[in-house]
Formats: sequence, C-alpha cells, structure tokens
Amino acid sequence: MSGGSEDGIRYYIKRSRRKTVSVQIEPDLSVLIRAPFHMPDRDIEKFLRDSDDWIRKHRDEARKKLLAKETSPKLSMDEIRKLAEEAAKDIPERVKRFAPIVGVDYGRITIRNQKSRWGSCSSRKNLNFNCLLMLAPPEQRDYVVVHELCHLKEMNHSKRFWKEVERVLPDYKKSVKWLRENGEDIMSKMI
Repeated sequence: MSGGSEDGIRYYIKRSRRKTVSVQIEPDLSVLIRAPFHMPDRDIEKFLRDSDDWIRKHRDEARKKLLAKETSPKLSMDEIRKLAEEAAKDIPERVKRFAPIVGVDYGRITIRNQKSRWGSCSSRKNLNFNCLLMLAPPEQRDYVVVHELCHLKEMNHSKRFWKEVERVLPDYKKSVKWLRENGEDIMSKMI
C-alpha cells in the first residue's frame, strides 16, 4: 500500500525504521502516514479508520489556514520598505540591549524581507532579522533577538540553548506560542 485516495483525500505512506505509526496533514492537504517497515497494510488501514475524525478535523483547519493565506492582503513594496526602515532602527537597539545580558558579541546586523524565517545567525556572529518582525508586538521582537543571540552561544536547539533563552526571558514560551499562532498570517503578507 503506497498511497491512494479515499473520499477525495489523498494519502501517502512512508515506511521507515520507526517503531510507531503517525499521521500528518501536508501543505497540499494530503495525508502522510509514517509507518514502520514491518507494519502490515491492514494495520495501517485500521489506524487510518481509527484516525478518521482527527484527520478530517485537522484537514479542515489546514484548509481554512490555506484559504486565509491565499486571500490575505499582501504588503506593497513600499510598505515592505517602510517596515525594513523601521526594523533597521528598532532591531539593532534590541540587539544592543540584550547582547550584554546574553553575554555575547555580535557582528553585522542585516534586515531582510523573508517568507519563512524570523531571524538567523552565522558562525561569523552576523545576525539577520525579518522586517516583518515589525508587525509583531515588542515582546515577540525581543524573543527573536534573544533567540538569535543565544545561538551565538549554542548553535543548536539543545536543552542548554533553551535554558539560556529562559534565563534571559523567563516567559519566552508565551512568545513562541504567539509566533506559532500568528506568524503564518504575518508571513503570508509577503509578496
């Protein structure tokens, strides 16, 4: 059973050395089933039947998000330029404030207009930030700045990295949640 379509829902099965079976809704609204190599097709079919309510609910949510993304008003080039100008003033001030608290030095700060990332850093200690951060509240901007500065200490998402973020911003999980819930809408405004 490599995949198929049932009730208009496309599904695909990806087998690997995993021990459990899982399901996820893909961006194209198809259903990806991840299953162990040894799992019989009939057990996968039973899993699908048992997961039917979950699949339908999450496909509906994904469809609504996709529709909202497609119909979301896009920013004009002029609006993006203005956001970049604002960010070029705002973000470096935040970096300057938090770098000594994190205990790091940094290189160049670049403001970009991106569709998928809030920020990034390089091994040369250069920092990049998305101009769309200016559409997020100040607390979330602080979180993204601290997140990237902490990467200058830990270039990963290990427990040590998250402990460092938490040391600087004890309520950082609120910002993670806000960005998870609202970030896609903001990113969809990019042309």
